[in-house]
Amino acid sequence: MSYSLGIDIGGTFTDIVVYDHARGHQLNRKVLTTHDDPARAVAAGVAALLGRDRVPPGEFTRVVHATTLFTNALIERRGAVTGLLTTAGFADTLEIGRERKFELYDLNIVKPEPLVPRDRRREVAERTRADGSIMKTLDARQLTAQARRLAEAGVTSIAIVFLHAYANPRHEAQAAALLARRHPKIAVTTSHEVVPEIREYERASTTVANAYIKPLARQYLTAMAGRVAELGIPAPLLLMLSSGGLTHVAEAERTPVQMLESGPAAGALAAAFFGREDSQGNLLAFDMGGTTAKLSLVDGGEPLTAYAFEAARQKRFLEGSGLPIRISTIELIEIGAGGGSIAHVDEIGLLKVGPRSAGSQPGPAAYGLGGTEPTVTDADFLLGYLNPDYFAGGEVTVDMAAARAVLERLAERVGLSPIETAWGIHDVVNENMAGAARVHIAERGRDPRDYALLCTGGAGPVHAYEVARKLGLRQVICPPAAGVASALGLLVAPARVDRVATIGLRLDRDSGAALEKAFRRLEDDARAVMADTGLKLDTASVRRLADGRFLGQGFDLVVDLPDGPYDDSAACRQRLTAAFETAYREKFALTPPDVPIEFINIRVAVRAPVTEGAGGGVASSGQTEGAGGAVASSGHTSADVTVHGEAGAGGAIKGVRPAYFPERRQFEETTVYDRARLAPGDAIHGPAVVEEEGSTLVIGPGGAGRVAASGNIVVTLP
Repeated sequence: MSYSLGIDIGGTFTDIVVYDHARGHQLNRKVLTTHDDPARAVAAGVAALLGRDRVPPGEFTRVVHATTLFTNALIERRGAVTGLLTTAGFADTLEIGRERKFELYDLNIVKPEPLVPRDRRREVAERTRADGSIMKTLDARQLTAQARRLAEAGVTSIAIVFLHAYANPRHEAQAAALLARRHPKIAVTTSHEVVPEIREYERASTTVANAYIKPLARQYLTAMAGRVAELGIPAPLLLMLSSGGLTHVAEAERTPVQMLESGPAAGALAAAFFGREDSQGNLLAFDMGGTTAKLSLVDGGEPLTAYAFEAARQKRFLEGSGLPIRISTIELIEIGAGGGSIAHVDEIGLLKVGPRSAGSQPGPAAYGLGGTEPTVTDADFLLGYLNPDYFAGGEVTVDMAAARAVLERLAERVGLSPIETAWGIHDVVNENMAGAARVHIAERGRDPRDYALLCTGGAGPVHAYEVARKLGLRQVICPPAAGVASALGLLVAPARVDRVATIGLRLDRDSGAALEKAFRRLEDDARAVMADTGLKLDTASVRRLADGRFLGQGFDLVVDLPDGPYDDSAACRQRLTAAFETAYREKFALTPPDVPIEFINIRVAVRAPVTEGAGGGVASSGQTEGAGGAVASSGHTSADVTVHGEAGAGGAIKGVRPAYFPERRQFEETTVYDRARLAPGDAIHGPAVVEEEGSTLVIGPGGAGRVAASGNIVVTLP
């Protein structure tokens, strides 16, 4: 027997999944996140799951973890006291940035505050040229003095960013070694280890972000690994990266910035995995949890990848309003819209929802933990979509009176009935998410009607139908155990290591053999890191990419390159040229005539799939534990209730309960299904509610669902 364990810590809930490889069976549990010590909720949840289902901890062969902890630390500015050592004359790089305003006509614009204030940025005499040659040697005495001043100021982490260190890291390596000897308790981050590529501002911003969260990452990952070991689980802890791959603890502690989008990345991977059989490979992955909603595009069965993003944006849709981070990441958009998002009235009397969230402490009023503000979850209970006797599999005891009371107070302020207010909250948050999706899709030149919406997260299936309707989509796909799908995504993720290097090579005159040598160096480095994950390197695949541009352009385009080896032949040069020009025409339609091509950076992505059986069957089994539960009253107040009969899937019907749908502006008796008792081929006609332990799927009037062979429920909108 062997088991895998997936752990996804969100802002409200921690999702835990155990997968039994021998039986193709999964066990799930959602527990409230303990923000003071996230590992505590994990330990308690795993221990309860293992004890309840008598799973032997010694039989685990794989433990994979994702978290939003590091992203939240950046957003909430809860990282380490960080200092910066940089080349003389460049201490203001973080504030100067690109000198662009993200809102051109805003006279009172406030740019993101640097993570390192000016008094903790220290200059050191040294200089490396762009070609890697040394112009001025490092002044070790001055470096020592500056480091001492930072230590005296209480700094616990230092970022070292020297000019052109991507071309020659010698000075940064010397400085790091000196600091390690003199200040062993201070964490040190060098730019050439985190982001060895051109562009000073982005390199500095990414390195500082890594330094800012590095002490937190070390403490947290050590604690998490310790809690897993205390449970008697012998398997090593693997971490999800923003790129959708896995790595080991030591690598994650060295560059935790690679984990900033680890949770959302797991959701996108899960969407691609579970939606493969029931779509044309084109999906809009929609993951809505308790605190945030994440949206990402899946084209041809693969999530889109980006090589830069902005963390902690001041304005959620405006480029330039956040901290630029240069890492490989699954391309997505994240907004403050979740079950815990708080509804309020703005200064002109309009109903708004989010981005502020009640989180898990105190949580929505319905949780009965002291929440006093109305949230999306409270509204969903009042509308009859959620079952108060079976919320999170019964993990949370629901206080309907408290939920009704906070909505009644808000209703008085907006001049509507409590039910109209609840629907208003539900509709506003849906429009927020649909608006974000429109921006995300349009920026990539796609048509939303070409996609199916695959919903995951505890709140995703509740809201997916209406979000899809607003976007004009015809199909919604809800996988089994959608509420813990991100944790399941961890178990199907490959090991992945990305590496980048700046080369500045022109295809018309420079050596193809030199390009091959540079790629080989990156691949060897990536394989060495991957070997430490315990996976077999003979299963690994290598993807080569380059940031290319036509000579004289001020931007570059990341393109896939043909497999090597490369040499100095005309045929090889032609293959590389054709690869870039083809990608350029797909993006811009035309290429300029007779202009040389140059590669600024080269990239490799080395991937190794999970071992046999580690993810196989997760999507097809559709088996989850704890599928019982009673149907409870929704707390509706309407006297106008229409009863709908239901044919088909009769053995899975749990009962009926009133639910509110705006098409009729009244409550209707809605059939409630037990997801675990649905079988492939079963048909569901809306309005309907499908319940399972971690999530609830709502199908509106006129919608039609069927259970596919994969176990997914595929809903067609009218």
